[in-house]
Amino acid sequence: MMAMVLQHNKYVWRKPTMKKTLAFLLAALMCLSAASALAADPVKMDKLVFEFVPSKDADVIIQGTANLPELIKAEMLKHGYDIGEVDITVGADYNATGEGMATGAIDVGWLPGGTYALYSDEVDVILTATRNGLSNDSTDPRDWNGEANKTLKDGPQVTFYRSLIYAAPSAYGKELAAKVNAGEKLTWEDLDKASWGVMRTSSSAGYIYPTMWLMENYDGKKLSDLSTVATLGGYPDGFAQAAAENIDVIVCYADGRNDYELAWTIPVTDKDETGKSGMGRENSIWEELNVIGVTEGIYNDTVAITKAKPEIYNPEFIKALQESLIAIIGTDEGKAIFDVYSHTGYAVATDADYEGARKALEAVK
Repeated sequence: MMAMVLQHNKYVWRKPTMKKTLAFLLAALMCLSAASALAADPVKMDKLVFEFVPSKDADVIIQGTANLPELIKAEMLKHGYDIGEVDITVGADYNATGEGMATGAIDVGWLPGGTYALYSDEVDVILTATRNGLSNDSTDPRDWNGEANKTLKDGPQVTFYRSLIYAAPSAYGKELAAKVNAGEKLTWEDLDKASWGVMRTSSSAGYIYPTMWLMENYDGKKLSDLSTVATLGGYPDGFAQAAAENIDVIVCYADGRNDYELAWTIPVTDKDETGKSGMGRENSIWEELNVIGVTEGIYNDTVAITKAKPEIYNPEFIKALQESLIAIIGTDEGKAIFDVYSHTGYAVATDADYEGARKALEAVK
C-alpha cells in the first residue's frame, strides 16, 4: 500500500512504515467495532404486564389508555428493548395490584403511596407523578362547599394531593354538612352515628389519611373504631352509593367531585363522555356532596416495578423505562392518556421519598 507525501516541495509516492500501517488497521478495526455495537440487536422480551389500580372505573381506564402499549413499545425500542406485547390491566382492588407485583405476575404498576409502602419489600418505585394543583388547598372544609367554591384543576404543578371526607346527600349526611357549614365542629358521636364508605386499608386517600385525620382530631380514634363502616369496591362505587343515599359519608381524593361532576346529574341509564354511569341526581355535585374534613397532604402516586424478575429489575431496564414514560407523558397524546389519573408529568423517584407513607401506614394499623 503506497501513500503520497510531500517531500522537497513536490509530492512523491512512499511506502508507509509498519507502525503507520498498524495504526491505520487499528483505527479501522475500532470503527468496525463501533458500527457493530450500534447495529447490535435489541433485547427481546415477549410480554410485559402494566397494571393500574381501580381509582376510576376499569372501563374508563382501559379506554383511556388504549394507545399506551404501542407508545411504550416504540419508546422502549429506542432504548434497546424490543417488547412483543404490552398488556394494560386494571386491578380488582389496590391490594390485588400490589400482590400481583409481589409475585411477578404484574411487571409495572401505578400505585398510590400507601399501597406502595405496604408492598415496598417486593416492589420498587421508579417514578413519582406530578399533577396540576387545585384552585383550593384550604384546610377549612367550608371553603370547599357550594357552587361558588367549585374546585378547578388550574393550580401549579405539585407532588402531593389531599383526601377529603364528604357528607353524602342522605338525610343524616345533610345534617352533618349543615353543622360544618355553620362553623360547628363535629363530635365523635356525630361521626359515629353515620354510615361510612371507605376503600381498602392500603388506599392513601381512601383509608390511611382519613384515619390519620380522625386520629388527630378525635383523640386517636380510627376508622376501625366507627360503628358502621363498609369497604367499597372503589371510588365509583363510593360516589354511586352516596348519590343513592345509601351511605352518609365517603372518603376520596380532593378532585373526586371534578371526576364525577357530569355523571352525578345524568340519568342512571346513561353514561357521561368518559364512560361513567349516570347517578340520577337533580342538583350539582358541588351543592350536594359537602366536605366535612380535609386531610394533610399525601405524596403523589408512584410508578413501581416488581423485584421478582431480574430481567427487568436492573438499572439498565429501569432507566430505559423511566425515560420512556417521561417522554410519553411529555407529548399531547401522553398527557391525554395519563389524565385518567390526573397525572401531568413524571419525575425520577426513590424509595426514601415514600418513608412518610410507610410511617402513615404504620400509624393506622
